[in-house]
Amino acid sequence: MNHFKNKQRDFSSGKMWKNITAQAVPLTVAQLVQLLYNIVDRIYIGHLPHSGSLALAGIGLTFPVTTLVLAFSNLFGTGGAPLFSIERGRGHQEKASEIMGNVFTMILISSIIIMTLCRMFLHPILILFGASSSTLPYAQDYLIVYLTGILFSMSTSGMNGFISALGFPGTAMLTTVIGAVLNLILDPIFIFGLSLGVKGAAAATVISQIVSAVWVIRFLSRKEIEIFLKLPDMKLKKHTVLSILGLGVSGFMQQATNSVVQIVCNVTLQNYGGDLYVGIMTIISSIREIAQLPVNGITSGAQPVLGYNYGAGKNDRVRQGIRFVSLAGIIYTAVLWLTIEIFPAAFIRFFSNDTETLVSGIHAVRIYFLGFVFMSLQFVGQSVFVSLGKAKRAVFFSLLRKVIIVVPLTLIFPMLWGLGTDGVFLAEPVSNLIGGTASFLTMWITLYCRL
Repeated sequence: MNHFKNKQRDFSSGKMWKNITAQAVPLTVAQLVQLLYNIVDRIYIGHLPHSGSLALAGIGLTFPVTTLVLAFSNLFGTGGAPLFSIERGRGHQEKASEIMGNVFTMILISSIIIMTLCRMFLHPILILFGASSSTLPYAQDYLIVYLTGILFSMSTSGMNGFISALGFPGTAMLTTVIGAVLNLILDPIFIFGLSLGVKGAAAATVISQIVSAVWVIRFLSRKEIEIFLKLPDMKLKKHTVLSILGLGVSGFMQQATNSVVQIVCNVTLQNYGGDLYVGIMTIISSIREIAQLPVNGITSGAQPVLGYNYGAGKNDRVRQGIRFVSLAGIIYTAVLWLTIEIFPAAFIRFFSNDTETLVSGIHAVRIYFLGFVFMSLQFVGQSVFVSLGKAKRAVFFSLLRKVIIVVPLTLIFPMLWGLGTDGVFLAEPVSNLIGGTASFLTMWITLYCRL
């Protein structure tokens, strides 16, 4: 018991940058490991003999579904964890415990509903998402298996934030490390050894998610920690549920709108470039997910620290945290943007050695990542809004960048000046510039300057 109590952090003491970094580093590692669930699948699938390019495009068609699953995890997890941190900072442990229990119940219910609906309408959904007769079989094979593990996937991603909010970022990192290492081991065995192809990739992912889910729930159920998961707290309370949903809708909209953008991009690319460019977008999406991990990790790591200090009324410390996160995000994204612009082929070769994919992909990658540095401004703005409980503003800027800017531009740009597929890739940097700047400046003026 003393071991757990001694490790729990009081975020109101010590330097803010150290507290945030202590949370961010293991969180980033954990998110990287979590990302390996899907990235490793894509790397192996992209190198399947004779069918790698089509199989990779087929996996890309499943992104809207897997992103939607993550959206619901964010709805509950990113809604509950900041509220949990605020109540813990105020010393309201019973309320914090109730929030955790209600989040777990909502994850259980929603995972069953999502799995059932997706299985019922799988074929028409994939056709709507831009599947061709060549890529549809691969997308179906992957999703049929993947859907069986939704409960475990959502439990892991939705509940792991509470471990970090309690001051155990290292344990939160282990949640995903254990599952990802298992996935790394099982992938080549299932995909190549047992000749299961994309079905094998999905099966390895599901098994790994089961192990991760067991780990996180078992830890949160331990009575030795300050606030643990209890059965009475799993009874849904209207006010608590609405508070979680109100704050979590920002994270939900961010991922749900990602799903919408993925659908629009795949359909538009299919119309202008065919399966080749759907596969290229799959690779670009994978590179982006890896590239944005550190800035996502540091903004996610800052949330419990900022929320705790805000709840404790320590506004000067909140301002210090915002300054540190902003500077770190801008520097990192600027350096990585230059790296990608100079060495685009190196990133593409991780996923495919196909000559046609490489030639067309280099041009597309350079266009897509033009405004990468402005993406950090979006992350910082969104994170601060969520950390301090300003749900409506966070929701607005999620919708602004994705729905109001990206989707229309993705449809319009390809028709202008003969841009074609280039127009699809150009929509991203333009949205980062407009949406990211607007989100950050609004946060700075309405929150930072007034704290």
